[in-house]
Amino acid sequence: MRIGIFGGTFDPVHYGHLIVAEQAREQAELDLVWFVPSARPPHKADRPVSPFDRRADMLGLAIAGQEDKFRIDPIEKDRPGPSYTADTLDELNARHPNTDWFLLLGADAVQDLPDWHDPLRIIDRATILVAARPGNQVWTAAELAAALGTDAKRVRLRVVDVPLIDIASRDLRRRAAEGRSLLFQVPHSVRVYIQEKKLYRTESG
Repeated sequence: MRIGIFGGTFDPVHYGHLIVAEQAREQAELDLVWFVPSARPPHKADRPVSPFDRRADMLGLAIAGQEDKFRIDPIEKDRPGPSYTADTLDELNARHPNTDWFLLLGADAVQDLPDWHDPLRIIDRATILVAARPGNQVWTAAELAAALGTDAKRVRLRVVDVPLIDIASRDLRRRAAEGRSLLFQVPHSVRVYIQEKKLYRTESG
């Protein structure tokens, strides 16, 4: 099996996420893409994050009817401590041996990868699928290897060609907090869920 791992807070999930997932699935010939919502993202410890179940619910609504292509794995929900990608990949590899793992990252996240927890363990466990992000250079495998201080042959990296759709969850949270429209930025079912649950209404503009 060739499985893509798409981690993130998904607070909320939006069309940009979904397009990246589908393009990665198609271009890298993946059997499935698993969305892995982060339980306790270490890089966002200084701000509140919506409850895990709320974010997982929105993901479920977003991929409804496409379970042959996309799934949600709540692997990080009950694991104590910060949600480190290296630990998640180790656990997935133990649970599902003989699987080829592909980690979906934006170009900006690839440049941050050297500062992540145990990044060498990450590149040993998965091929990096890089999606271009507006305003960010796309690193080559050699450039990432140099930043990590390792041999380029150790890095498996492939670029996924995706439309440059500049939607950010933080902007959607701000719009929701201000009572502004999310139409055409998130799936209809997700938009209704946000309205019904009054998500993000306590955030200031």
